[in-house]
Amino acid sequence: MNRLRIDEEHWLSGVRRVPSPNVDARGVGERVELVVIHCISLPPGEFGTGLPEALLANRLDIAAHPALADLAGVRVSAHLLIDRLGAIVQFVPFDRRAWHAGVSTWRGRVSCNRFSIGIELEGAETVPYTEAQYATLRLVLAVLMQRYPALGPDTIVGHAEIAPERKRDPGPAFDWKRVTAWCRLTG
Repeated sequence: MNRLRIDEEHWLSGVRRVPSPNVDARGVGERVELVVIHCISLPPGEFGTGLPEALLANRLDIAAHPALADLAGVRVSAHLLIDRLGAIVQFVPFDRRAWHAGVSTWRGRVSCNRFSIGIELEGAETVPYTEAQYATLRLVLAVLMQRYPALGPDTIVGHAEIAPERKRDPGPAFDWKRVTAWCRLTG
């Protein structure tokens, strides 16, 4: 995986693809200018269930667990999911709009989905992320910053930063100092 690259169709090479139907065009003149880090676990606090992938691919069986009932009819996606072992699944090519940020604002601009890439980490806000996830995230951010020149250390944010009244992820367990240091070395 240390040879990640983005192909001409805006997919990462060498990673599993599970195309999501929850995608549309970015909009005329929109370009990738932001990366939003999220966390997800389904049921909440449980890992390795495969349910986050099912949700992002629009294939979640809400009857699988009582905690999923609130997700009935929810249509979301992300560009990438990085699981606890550091494996990547890509749902949406980077030149398309994934539905990950919801109502959001960054530097006075609304609707962050229009100009951002969404990366879900399998995790919970108060549970430490794994070394494998950080290693994979580092590689992903490096290749994204190389391919999309508007990206840099100050354009990597958490969901909480763009939707502070609604969201807290990736949460206090996420090591922002580590990520910021990598981005400064790479960017």
